[in-house]
Amino acid sequence: MNFSFAVLQSDPTGARRGRLTTPHGAIETPVFMPVGTAATVKALTQDALEELGAGLILANTYHLYLRPGHQLIRRLGGLHAFMAWRNAILTDSGGYQVFSLSELRKITEEGVRFRSHLDGSEHLLTPEKAAEIQLALGSDIAMVLDECIETPAPREAAQAALRRTTEWARRARRYFLEFTHRDGAPAQWQFGIVQGATFADLRRESARQLLELDFPGYAVGGLAVGEPHDLTCEMAAEVTALLPRERPRYLMGVGRPEQLADYVARGIDMMDCVLPTRAARHACLYTSEGRVLIKNKRYMEDQRPIDPACPCSVCRRYTRAYLRHLFAAGEITAAILATHHNVRFYLDIMRQIREAITFGHLANFASELRARYAAGPA
Repeated sequence: MNFSFAVLQSDPTGARRGRLTTPHGAIETPVFMPVGTAATVKALTQDALEELGAGLILANTYHLYLRPGHQLIRRLGGLHAFMAWRNAILTDSGGYQVFSLSELRKITEEGVRFRSHLDGSEHLLTPEKAAEIQLALGSDIAMVLDECIETPAPREAAQAALRRTTEWARRARRYFLEFTHRDGAPAQWQFGIVQGATFADLRRESARQLLELDFPGYAVGGLAVGEPHDLTCEMAAEVTALLPRERPRYLMGVGRPEQLADYVARGIDMMDCVLPTRAARHACLYTSEGRVLIKNKRYMEDQRPIDPACPCSVCRRYTRAYLRHLFAAGEITAAILATHHNVRFYLDIMRQIREAITFGHLANFASELRARYAAGPA
């Protein structure tokens, strides 16, 4: 199956530098995954992503199931062939997207019945169905279906979601292993997702229950949805303290640039977030000096690059004045150039984090990173 994960080095904070090997290449961890919801990272071509050094991207089961359909993608050779992507892909289960449709879905023990946001058609997403879809897509890493709840949440709601998440994980694991036995070993790893809202004891209990199912990797879900950053870090640390050292740990849906090192210091190996691409489309650029809101009038005649310290092709060629003009004129190129830079910035932060772990000074790097963004946007 060509899968493996190894921790190569640790930092006094508890951070780990490692290597995740997949059939589509080896990824140095900690790693940030650009989000390619509908089999594309918005405003970037696959060539551009390769140029930026993205070895692992995320795609969305819910959206690909509804359009163009997982069976069509399977017939066309799987997600890698369909989107002409040579490197690794992680697919989420679609659970977060379904649960965000609060007025269009109903949760039962069987699964989640929901109406498509595209045409109103009714669908039932079960743990087995989510696994089936992702096997058809052929992603390298597939996530089980879990129950996402809003935070802050009553303890009773968090307990119920934890129980259902464990049961769904058990069903998803059973389906996955039965498929493997029946049709031969698929080139895919399946990860469990720890829930428990912001209750430390529930987080620990969820982790213990999932460990019994023996997943090759584990995610921490249901965070970064409005709770304070410190609480996210606390819950992540509670979980990683119980997870096996030799298996990868994924914190879902995070975070801001100045927060990434904090999560790594809690033992996290993998992260994803729409922020760098979404912010770029809204004219927010991340730089080594903090955020730049490029529509600001002060940049009208600014001949400097977006970030003088950035070696990306956008910073080497274009000025802030030109980027501001493109956004003011409503040109598509504005989003393309801004996204290219922001994704490079995130990937470069992860490179610097890996280097900081190597030299044992991640805590200092994290403090410097937070200081750069303390002043707020320009």
